[in-house]
Amino acid sequence: MVRTFSELVAEAEAAPVEGWGFDWLRGRATEERPPWGYARLVGDRMAAVRAALDVDTGGGEVLAEVPAPPPLLVATEAWPPNVPVARRNLRPLGATVVRVSDRPPLPFRDAAFDLVVSRHPVHTWWGEVARVLRPGGTYLSQQIGPGTVRELSEAILGPLPPPEYRHPEVAVADARAAGLTVVDLREATLRTVFHDVGAVVWFLRKVVWTVPGFTVGRYTDELRRLDERIRAEGPFVAYARRFLIEAHRG
Repeated sequence: MVRTFSELVAEAEAAPVEGWGFDWLRGRATEERPPWGYARLVGDRMAAVRAALDVDTGGGEVLAEVPAPPPLLVATEAWPPNVPVARRNLRPLGATVVRVSDRPPLPFRDAAFDLVVSRHPVHTWWGEVARVLRPGGTYLSQQIGPGTVRELSEAILGPLPPPEYRHPEVAVADARAAGLTVVDLREATLRTVFHDVGAVVWFLRKVVWTVPGFTVGRYTDELRRLDERIRAEGPFVAYARRFLIEAHRG
């Protein structure tokens, strides 16, 4: 049965967006995975340390995959709806989830952790990362690159200027300015496919920086045009940008 625009949008508006899992999109949208396997890299490093911190854990979905957690494992999260989700997901690992503000400082003493990780942080406070790392410690992060899913943003907002932030070279410079040594930097462009407008609506509700201030009511006309385009031409394709950065404290 072919579903109407209104039915697809209503379903997507009613669906929960807490946490940082994307299971709701299964069968409705796909995104290629970066080739470096971030979750595996995190698991490998967690097994070799005694104290680790996950910054901006979301709902703890990635951290929950760690097969051998260290004796001390802490995660932070700033968005209140995610905090209980993270606590539930990370309880089996014995992790402590700390609700924080979205600004520094981190509520931890200097040189508290052997390892700090972060997947898709909203902002990387490099000075704080360096402060809480022990000498010889590692920061490992998968970050969102410049202009990620720009094609979708422009389908809703119209033409946009070149992206001014989230450039990997800026991250490298900021890490070095904080006293860290960058030992690895990798980039990837990942094909992202939306099969219906409901998937688009749910994604925009969850990944809020794609279209800042998004609501269905505000962008109904644009969503209708996108729905018509998908029905006439097939799935909407955009491209996500990611980069992996690893830095050590000397």
